[in-house]
Amino acid sequence: MKIGDKVVYPMHGAGIIEGIENNEVGGVEKAYYIFKMPIGNLKLMLPVDKIDQIGLRQIIEKDKIEEVIAVLKAKPEHTQGSWNKRFQVTLDRMRNGDILDVAAVARNLSIQNRRRKVSSGERRLMELSRQILISELVFACDKTPEEVTQWIDTIIGSAVKKTKLES
Repeated sequence: MKIGDKVVYPMHGAGIIEGIENNEVGGVEKAYYIFKMPIGNLKLMLPVDKIDQIGLRQIIEKDKIEEVIAVLKAKPEHTQGSWNKRFQVTLDRMRNGDILDVAAVARNLSIQNRRRKVSSGERRLMELSRQILISELVFACDKTPEEVTQWIDTIIGSAVKKTKLES
């Protein structure tokens, strides 16, 4: 990783490594990447020596965007069980940092929420999955957050209509 790289931090989203700073924490000086996210203007400090452990990865290539679209258009998956079991399965799926899993979570929860309202915990996961997805697609597609949000809403809206017709 180097300054200027566009990367994804699992469970947070995509951003740019803006710099490296040395800070002393607990009497120990360490190097940290300064990670800036375009959505929410959030800045995080990520320890350079822990990058492999936290799962930081490069932004997807343009050819993977079609796979994301296919996932968003696909039939929603239904997790069986109580809301807390569904919540845990969904959370575990998002933690791996794979954009296709994040897209599936965003699709599943968005469609479920349009049919009947999801729990407050699932709503937070829905919003987080959408934020993570949007932040990465902003860089991968070279579009604004507003353009990507509208695009995702249109795709998921089409999936909702298709699902209703199949019911």
